[in-house]
Amino acid sequence: MKQYTYETWGTCSKFINFEIDEDGRLHNVQFLGGCDGNTKGVGLLVEGMYAEDVIKKLRGVTCGYKRTSCPDQLAQALEKELHKNQSAL
Repeated sequence: MKQYTYETWGTCSKFINFEIDEDGRLHNVQFLGGCDGNTKGVGLLVEGMYAEDVIKKLRGVTCGYKRTSCPDQLAQALEKELHKNQSAL
């Protein structure tokens, strides 16, 4: 299992820590900052899901007037890491 840290932008959270296993499933999602209950809930809901499925569900979610949100930032973090890993092959 590989561990990642993503620096967020445009949200109250500052970082997202997460792991992706060899099957492409997401584990141990933790937001640093943000709305504690909401970010914990997102982490629990996506636990064990395929990263690609999480991206499809969460990409583009906004928070109030903001162009992004903590769930959208998680999707962007996953896209970045999956793209980086595909480019390395």
